[in-house]
Amino acid sequence: MKRVLYLTTTFLTSCTLIFAQPGYWQQKVKYVMDVNMDVQSNRLTGKQKLEYWNNSPDTLDRVFFHLYWNAFQPNSMMDMRSRELGKIEFRGANNQAIKDWDSRVEDRIQHLAPDEIGYQKILSFKMNGVSQTYKVWETILEVDLNKPILPKSKVVFDLDFEAQVPLQIRRSGRDNPGTGVRYSMSQWYPKLCEYDKEGWHPTPYVAREFYGVWGDYDVNITIDKSYILGGTGYLQNAHQIGYGYEKKGTKVVRPAGNRLTWRFTAPEVHDFMWAADPQFKHLTRDVSKGRTIHVLYKYKPNDAANDQAWNEVADAAVAVLPFLEKHLGEYPYKQYSFIHGGDGGMEYPMATLLSGPGLGTVFHEWIHSWYQMMLATNESKYPWMDEGFTSYTSGRVSSFYYLKKENKILGLDLPTEPAEGADVELPLYQAGNYAGYFSVVRSGLEEPLTTHADHYNTNFAYARAAYSKGAVFLSQLGYIISDSLRDKTLLEYYRQWRFKHPDADDFIRIAEKVSGIQLDWYKEYWVNTTKTIDYGIDSLWEENGKTKVRLRKISQMPMPIDVQVQFKDGSKEIVYIPLLSMFGTKPAENNIPRVVMDPWRWTHPTYVFEIDQRLMNIQTIEVDPTWRMADVSRKNNKIELKW
Repeated sequence: MKRVLYLTTTFLTSCTLIFAQPGYWQQKVKYVMDVNMDVQSNRLTGKQKLEYWNNSPDTLDRVFFHLYWNAFQPNSMMDMRSRELGKIEFRGANNQAIKDWDSRVEDRIQHLAPDEIGYQKILSFKMNGVSQTYKVWETILEVDLNKPILPKSKVVFDLDFEAQVPLQIRRSGRDNPGTGVRYSMSQWYPKLCEYDKEGWHPTPYVAREFYGVWGDYDVNITIDKSYILGGTGYLQNAHQIGYGYEKKGTKVVRPAGNRLTWRFTAPEVHDFMWAADPQFKHLTRDVSKGRTIHVLYKYKPNDAANDQAWNEVADAAVAVLPFLEKHLGEYPYKQYSFIHGGDGGMEYPMATLLSGPGLGTVFHEWIHSWYQMMLATNESKYPWMDEGFTSYTSGRVSSFYYLKKENKILGLDLPTEPAEGADVELPLYQAGNYAGYFSVVRSGLEEPLTTHADHYNTNFAYARAAYSKGAVFLSQLGYIISDSLRDKTLLEYYRQWRFKHPDADDFIRIAEKVSGIQLDWYKEYWVNTTKTIDYGIDSLWEENGKTKVRLRKISQMPMPIDVQVQFKDGSKEIVYIPLLSMFGTKPAENNIPRVVMDPWRWTHPTYVFEIDQRLMNIQTIEVDPTWRMADVSRKNNKIELKW
């Protein structure tokens, strides 16, 4: 046995973009779109010129596009899926019946009138000036090309399209009675499906999650002059638009007529969203490096509380940005917009739609700028890498913000982050994520994290997997490799994989390289299965003046084990038992003396270790004193000896 003390070292990382893996490739696009919006008919017409770089080693004989708004038609896949899930019922508080469908969708789609449905129609489609043959499969456009796209070549697609904005049902739409916002324009244009090492991803719009091609956007939107817009990208003609976008001291000169054309550019993004309303109020805040925070919300006359709440959104964004950049990496764009609209909270590049100014949602959606808008996993396959990582981080950010705010109000000079070397404890802000995970385990409805986002048997199981279990993945990773190395992993993950499409293996490899610990077993059990963790103290006894402790692995998933021993004199000791499959040990995390034991082999249900003290000198023994291990039954984790 040996005692190990660990001193945290400073981790420095560069944000220089490098290729994450030899041989990695990804497709690239450039969209140029001219859109005319008719606010009387709620319809738009558009022309799209799309340059497409086939950087793959494959020859492509067809391409696919998303036509998302076709989901908002009676008997669509989204409609039918929601109604079918609505037949599943759970028992909630007071034994009330709760339908499993998404409460925002329910059966509303089947009741839409012809002027309330959504649609996207392709009027013409050309490649390199030549008309192509295409078919529409509800929310997917399939184009059979007259000439294949060769590897390492570029083609140009020209599309004419028209669309009708649906009533607000899910994410996008018009005239949401809850917000009063006129237009929430997400998933509004024909969007090229992603092609990667696994091939095409023509995922029908059934419920959730997205995947897009990295590229640049030039978008010109012509709409009635009274409407104020916000969204993805940088406004190029602010001097003609005004509405708070113009530089201070600039005289705004709007063109004659009743309509304005808003010209946006957005570099290095994989989607483009905008929203519009005549009563938007526009707030701005300047932050470091010449960047701007925008907040656009539906103004309510004589409602000071509403104004105050949205102003706090702007101020809170300024307050937490340094924390986000310290822990996640630099925010590389010149602006970010928090926009009133949508049906809850929904993230897009450089912007989010928010149904209200609640800061929990505000922080969550902004953090998606890192976990999806810059680290663009295939959300359909890995929703937990976006929603889970975001849920974990939003808890940390909320804790930071409210502690900082409280200290400011009280006039205190207190730390807003744990000091280096402080005892690690599961913070309250992570307790909800663990509770969510435990609830799906108890329900018997849990499915592996490898399940496609649209294919979970219940919305309940999806939400608990993607949000809760995905968040616990990161918190528990801190238990396995240490919180400090987990945080270094997140920064290195950002450094190597931003503006790319990482998957679970890519993240695990980063964590292994940072920590020096093998983690394939963790991914196997936590991601690929629904096996659970349950360790307990089986028994203890004294032999030759020393205490023997036997631990038992009760459930199927193996883990390294921290055991905290507290003696009658008040001193403590950590007994650390690494898992053999790790082929390494985590560093000590606090100033408590630590004893590192021989590894536990996962095939063995019990493990016995020795404490160099008599049994009568021991006050408590506790497995996982920080509660970061997702042990499904903690009743056998702690023994208190009352002498």
